[in-house]
Amino acid sequence: FTCLEHGILIAKKADDEIFLDFPADIATPANLSEEISKAIKAEVNECFVGETKLMAVVDNEKIVKELKPDFSAVAKLDAMGLIVTAQSSTYDFVSRCFFPQTGVNEDPVTGSAHCVTAPYWAKKLTKKKLLAGQLSERGGELTCIVENDRVLIGGRAVLYLEGKIFIG
Repeated sequence: FTCLEHGILIAKKADDEIFLDFPADIATPANLSEEISKAIKAEVNECFVGETKLMAVVDNEKIVKELKPDFSAVAKLDAMGLIVTAQSSTYDFVSRCFFPQTGVNEDPVTGSAHCVTAPYWAKKLTKKKLLAGQLSERGGELTCIVENDRVLIGGRAVLYLEGKIFIG
């Protein structure tokens, strides 16, 4: 299928997960720690700029889970959204994704954000296959496989609708 942000995406089924094949978004270091720290009300260790998203790395999973960001401050950041991430004892890494610029304060499970986080954590943890937890209220679990300039992002899915659409 076709996606606005990434063009044509290919879906593959493997065991009980469906994987989408995305281009990796290799973020570059940025000097935005102070600005982002104020917006998320937590200390930021490192900041990165991806194609459309900012990524902030914090100390631990507890910080990510307990974030209460100032959404108006996040909306003023020069990006489509903000990903906050940390290494985890339950998963390889966890994250939360905030997109008030687009009218979504927090996205429950954000596949495209893992195009940024997975390459970062793959390099940091020297692993190609990673288990990611998204700690939104709904929560979600994703498998990320980093292969060269691609990220395969998989998760469990259920069929909720089947049918035909006639346009005429």
